[in-house]
Amino acid sequence: MPGYQVLVPIALLLGLAPFYPEPHIVEKLRLLAGGRLSRPIDIFDLFWHSWPFLLLICRLLGDLGRKVGAPPG
Repeated sequence: MPGYQVLVPIALLLGLAPFYPEPHIVEKLRLLAGGRLSRPIDIFDLFWHSWPFLLLICRLLGDLGRKVGAPPG
């Protein structure tokens, strides 16, 4: 799995692009929260802009799990 030096920039750049007027993921999450996420392009956009964050969260949880489960010493 890629390291943090790769995952963090990907999450910030792809996950938050375009930056102006607001990140796509913010717009799509608002549509989802309001129950208006119904167009296929909006669902694809939500997936496309959220996968880097999900991959980063999986990496963090995996690293924390290994650290917690590791023997002392």
